[in-house]
Amino acid sequence: MAYELATIPGDGIGPEVVDAVQPLFEDVSASFDFSFESTRYDWGTERYLETGSMMPDNALDTLRGYDAILLGAVGHPDVPDHVTLHGLLLPIRKGFDQGICKRPSVLFDGIESPLAGYTGGDIDFVVYRENTEGEYSDLGGREHSGFDNEIAVQSAAFTREGTERILRAAFDAASRRDGMLTSITKSNAQAYSMVFWDEIVEEIAVDYPDVKVERLLVDAASMDLIRRPEDFDVIVASNLFGDILTDIGAIITGSMGLAPSANINPSGDYPSMFEPVHGSAPDIVDQGIANPLGTVLSGSMLFDHLGENDAAAALWNAVTEQLSTPGAPRTPDLGGGSTTANVVDDLRQRI
Repeated sequence: MAYELATIPGDGIGPEVVDAVQPLFEDVSASFDFSFESTRYDWGTERYLETGSMMPDNALDTLRGYDAILLGAVGHPDVPDHVTLHGLLLPIRKGFDQGICKRPSVLFDGIESPLAGYTGGDIDFVVYRENTEGEYSDLGGREHSGFDNEIAVQSAAFTREGTERILRAAFDAASRRDGMLTSITKSNAQAYSMVFWDEIVEEIAVDYPDVKVERLLVDAASMDLIRRPEDFDVIVASNLFGDILTDIGAIITGSMGLAPSANINPSGDYPSMFEPVHGSAPDIVDQGIANPLGTVLSGSMLFDHLGENDAAAALWNAVTEQLSTPGAPRTPDLGGGSTTANVVDDLRQRI
């Protein structure tokens, strides 16, 4: 089988990490008898600073025919974050109807959590985040700019289709895992959108009698991820709440550099996009010390999505083995002194 992948290395450490892991992905594809051709698109903030746009007007048409997209990172100190989000990430997620964002949080053997008393395997949950609507809907505006009565309005939109889609994906995952689903809302304060969400959870739960449902407000969930993370299995949340909670999940499992994610188009009509959760880390650009493991694990999720399950497992297992091996290469964010290349070379040997 041959696949066509689009690669958007992006900004900061994105290009150096994506370039570093490319040979590893080629190794694993060769080992499991498939191939892929990767086409690179240098879109991001450098392009924005030169042309005024993060990517060309025909970007979605260009990407549409690929089997999947690998994204490195986006962000630049001289470009506001809302420009990067609305200039590249959201147009791809929304344009390709990537309504399901899947972000696992795993405390690997050999990694120290900042939470006392937790060791490898004690924390293992996955967040299903609604990815195309909710609080990130582009609905609103500003009026009377420059006057005392200036007003800004930002609206969140929750459709039944989008809400049911993310909830069913999360219930499906919970039924395959430990049978525990936690739905996160703020329905005590948001009496329309979040109560609507709660009602649909009740409706769908009837179809999954094997899944135990817990409901938490987002403030309580944020506390509980710190004080009892071992109790969580599958978490489902809106766009904003899922975004915040997954950063908590990444840091309590050791490092933002270990966190992968998938932006899934469940119909298969458009390509899905895979990316590490970490940012562009401008403070360590070109030092050769960026952690590549978030991108490697995102590649594992990419291959799993394409149906190359053995290759996906090989990548995930190689990372797991490396992290659990005393003396194996580690980048500085994990307390080591190794380079990006050292870590990738070691993974290639394990593959």
